[in-house]
Amino acid sequence: MQFRNGGNVDFFSMKREQDRKKNAPLADRMRPQTLDEVVGQENLIGPGRPLRRLIEADRLPSLLLFGPPGSGKTTLAEVIAKTTKRAFQRLSAVTSGVKELRDVIGEAQDALAYDGVRTILFIDEIHRFNKAQQDALLPHVEDGSVTLIGATTENPFIAVNKALVSRCQVVELKALSVEALDMVLDRALHDETGGLGGFAVQLTDEARGVLVASSVGDARVLLNSLEVAVLSTPADADGTVVIDRAAIEASMQQKIIRYDPNDEEHYNTISAFIKSVRGSDPDAAIYYLARMLAGGEDPLFIARRLVILASEDIGNAEPLALIHAASCYQAVSQVGMPEARIILAQTTTFLASSPKSNASYLAIDEALAYVRSHPPADIPAYLKDAHYSGAAALGRGIGYRYPHDAPTGYVLQKYLPDEIMDVCFYRPKTLGREAKLKEYLDGLRTSASDETAEKEE
Repeated sequence: MQFRNGGNVDFFSMKREQDRKKNAPLADRMRPQTLDEVVGQENLIGPGRPLRRLIEADRLPSLLLFGPPGSGKTTLAEVIAKTTKRAFQRLSAVTSGVKELRDVIGEAQDALAYDGVRTILFIDEIHRFNKAQQDALLPHVEDGSVTLIGATTENPFIAVNKALVSRCQVVELKALSVEALDMVLDRALHDETGGLGGFAVQLTDEARGVLVASSVGDARVLLNSLEVAVLSTPADADGTVVIDRAAIEASMQQKIIRYDPNDEEHYNTISAFIKSVRGSDPDAAIYYLARMLAGGEDPLFIARRLVILASEDIGNAEPLALIHAASCYQAVSQVGMPEARIILAQTTTFLASSPKSNASYLAIDEALAYVRSHPPADIPAYLKDAHYSGAAALGRGIGYRYPHDAPTGYVLQKYLPDEIMDVCFYRPKTLGREAKLKEYLDGLRTSASDETAEKEE
């Protein structure tokens, strides 16, 4: 961070900053200061990666960083500013408006004009800026007055104006892995300057496992919970602060389930759920079902999707699937949570374990496409309605052969109009019960073909 007072360092500001850092939470004190200290995003800023080369060459474009909380968006922005020696200005889209934005951009333009110093403008929660606020950024990003780094937990392609997205490079940060969280944890435990190295902390293996798992990839949650545990646990007779599972569980925030029915995670999770059921993986399907339920998803929304899937992806390969899914929807609507979770789990595992066929789905879509692209063919007269007086005079119903009059329940008869009599929409698959339907239909079609050939002879 840079401080100026007539070109000289402002030592009072430096002292205030040092005091702030000393009293700041552990998560803030342990923020990485260099690219090499940043963990968990090696695919983006590891040695030789394109983004790292741009940063080190000070040729950084404007960026939109998106990822879950605690993945390092703010940290990365600050490290970039230090690495490139650029001024760093920060705004929050939650509390700042157009006036604050213009003031900061004015300062950045002055710094560039008078000191030759370029400015990184970091805007947290940038998706919360309205369209007018985002549009106000455009000319200044485009002319290089500032290098914008926007941070958001939302997908920028969905939550940020397209015009602004087109002027930035979108960079996705991932939730920190277990290995990355372990590294963050070890640094905090051993660092004697900003960390907890002066406390002689002994963290049990069980406590470590609970802490890392419950942090759900969020370094801030991990460090804040660790600090609470250490500061609230008295040292033993030897001066050692022993942190066991009970201490961690007492200090942990309630485990965060990153799931908002209104954001991208909702769509990502239901997509993974449906694809897992379709892919016949009941374990994956149950996992995503649990994530949705734990995140507060509407159980009836899940049940509706299962009803659709039962027809779209299973169909006649297991006709009971639709009956099962429809019963699930009714039961869930009547029972409610938490018992509805059992009903949803039963239906999910049944559908995931059923043979799959989308032949019916393909048949109706192909037929709809045909109907929309061709003029309507005339329905054969013997298939037309003949219930009214005078229908016979028009030839309606005359010549119709009633299938149940035959012992087999089948008679040779054309049902499609002559112009499209050879069109085939439904192609049953050789899976599950649909295999029996295919065998039956193939037999009918073969006998019909033979009978037609005999008549022609």
